[in-house]
Amino acid sequence: MSIVLIKELRERTGLGMLECKNALAAADGDVEKAIEELRKSSGMKAAKKAGRTAADGVVTIRIAEDGSYGVLVEVNSETDFVARDESFLAFVGKVVDAAFENRETDVAALMSGELEAARESLVQKIGENIGVRRITVVTADAGVVGGYVHGNNRIAVLVELKAGDQDLAKDVAMHVAAVNPQVVSPADMPAELIAKEREIYSVQAQESGKPADIVEKMVGGRIKKFLAENSLVDQPFVKDPEITVGKLVAGAGAEVLSFARFEVGEGIERSQVDFAAEVAAQLKG
Repeated sequence: MSIVLIKELRERTGLGMLECKNALAAADGDVEKAIEELRKSSGMKAAKKAGRTAADGVVTIRIAEDGSYGVLVEVNSETDFVARDESFLAFVGKVVDAAFENRETDVAALMSGELEAARESLVQKIGENIGVRRITVVTADAGVVGGYVHGNNRIAVLVELKAGDQDLAKDVAMHVAAVNPQVVSPADMPAELIAKEREIYSVQAQESGKPADIVEKMVGGRIKKFLAENSLVDQPFVKDPEITVGKLVAGAGAEVLSFARFEVGEGIERSQVDFAAEVAAQLKG
């Protein structure tokens, strides 16, 4: 079995190497299938997405003064040292300005002229690879856009509200940065994801040996909990857990329509230099 696949499954599940190897063998090398079967058999919680190890760089936002729209940008570097460099941050500022002025989300189109020349010059000066990774624009058609940037530009969020104001949108964005919901409301959760969770919960509940009607209630309760935990409006508000985000916003006569959240390096995989040594040590043992 491929060491690379075992490594990926181990990183995403936190399980031991031998258990991951056996699970992959049973799943004919299919990582996603192995994860589903492991969750069914062990009650393991949802696995981490592949490649969540952090790359470096920054994420940042810029919002129109009237809150009519905002842009969210990620620019990557190889090291945190460069991510704090004044020249790098000045380049990021140019990217944000261009994206904001043109409301451009196509990175290739944005970088086709002077910005690409500036990027290449910066790479030569700093000696690290620099890349504009992604851009999104959030527009308020019937309300306002607000945002929040966390830490040293490691997480950035834009939130679109129907009605409300930018302060409220910023509070919601702060919550999104901290809790990382998957969707705005339960109705937005993809049906295929709910079906997959239901299948996993069903197998787990059936192993309890309880009657079918009880099993169905157990599964229904787990699905309801899953939706509440992963839907923004149903989550307890981080600044006041006594109310949900939905109630907070509704109390101001507003509604959450959408959000966008970038975290530096999410989805970019970096090699783990100690994995080979760990494998060698276990083989010797």
